[in-house]
Amino acid sequence: MSPPDDLDLLSHAELKGLVVKQWEQIVELQRMVAALRDEIARLKGGPGRPNLKPSGMERGTEPAGSSGKRKRPRGSTRSKLTIDEERTVTVVAPPRGSRFKGYASFVVQDLVIRARVVNFRRERWQTADGEVMTAPLPAGIDGHFGPELRRFVLAQYHQGQMTAPRLVTLLRSLGIFISKRQVIRLLIASQDGFLTEARDVLRAGLSRAAWITVDDTGARHKAANGFCTQMGNAHFAWFGTTGSKSRLNFLELLRAGYDDYVVNAAALAYMRERALAAGVIARLVEHPDRHFCDRKAWNAHLDALGITALKVNPDPVLIATEGALWGSVKAHGLLPDTVIVSDDAGQFKIGSHGLCWVHAERLVHKLDTFTDDNRAAQATVRALIWEFYADLKAYRCAPTRQPRLRCGRGSTTSSRARPVSSPSTACSRGSTPTSPNC
Repeated sequence: MSPPDDLDLLSHAELKGLVVKQWEQIVELQRMVAALRDEIARLKGGPGRPNLKPSGMERGTEPAGSSGKRKRPRGSTRSKLTIDEERTVTVVAPPRGSRFKGYASFVVQDLVIRARVVNFRRERWQTADGEVMTAPLPAGIDGHFGPELRRFVLAQYHQGQMTAPRLVTLLRSLGIFISKRQVIRLLIASQDGFLTEARDVLRAGLSRAAWITVDDTGARHKAANGFCTQMGNAHFAWFGTTGSKSRLNFLELLRAGYDDYVVNAAALAYMRERALAAGVIARLVEHPDRHFCDRKAWNAHLDALGITALKVNPDPVLIATEGALWGSVKAHGLLPDTVIVSDDAGQFKIGSHGLCWVHAERLVHKLDTFTDDNRAAQATVRALIWEFYADLKAYRCAPTRQPRLRCGRGSTTSSRARPVSSPSTACSRGSTPTSPNC
């Protein structure tokens, strides 16, 4: 395209259109040059232009609906709101002859964040014997900062990822007179209520769950390496960080905050299963004491019975302690008929244990195959495992007699012949196939 004779004669809109056309031509030329460079590099045997995919952070920050997928329309927002206040807005001077036709509702969501200082004037009384009585503070008041301020600080720090200095700046801008040291105290002090709540959640979950999933991973706590253990299912989740990932540590966590050691039928069965010497078990059975309040009392009991001095394999102190911990778990009504679903790690193989479906199928996937028949058989079994899993999920969503019989026999919807190693046994070791993760 040739330039016009005189640019001064063009209007603003014409100049703008001319610039846009030239810009489009430049972009097209750049694209052609890049494609030509790639072709030259390919002909010379080079790698060409790399195909760089966008990062997950970019996908995570894209606005909703930008993926091109059609989403279902959201429901009414009004039905999810609780009206806290109603205000009537009137027409100042309606024209003569107008008729009142009711109200048009317009809902506005707003947020009120302001400093609120309360002075509690606590009554003081002096009794006849000279003692002074002071009225107690209302429930929830602990210190000179109220519960709503504590909640705001915890939410901003843990959920909002806001640092302590920024929290101090924000609170001061809202009219709160607070120092950095006081903010740190709000974050780390007087958190016993949260610990108690977490313990109660774990106790409730372990006492009623038909199945739980467990796992652990490396974690740092108080500037030291440790391990974070997770327990939960579809109804609860619990996390605890300790310095070990042993079976002894897992049993201590399963006690859900209880500190006692109990020698009962469950404890003795555990000891026999772990091949503890019959003589050691006899010493524990013959002694009248079966309940010990803490670790110190339990260790003293083992010393008195002479078990600590024994040098045999397996370690009698370790097995007896694990058994007493398991007895404590059962004595408090935890894990009554619960299946523990894990990744087959040794520390989790306690009681009724089962593999999750991924790890159960992985055992078949890791088998060595050397012939085409071996590989075909392996592929068939792996496919049948997931078909069986799909059948169980479908039955759980819509349980009827016919799918129940089919799942009970371990059959699938596949028309292929089932090999001898039926995948219905892939979730073994006491697992329940109807649990979502097993």
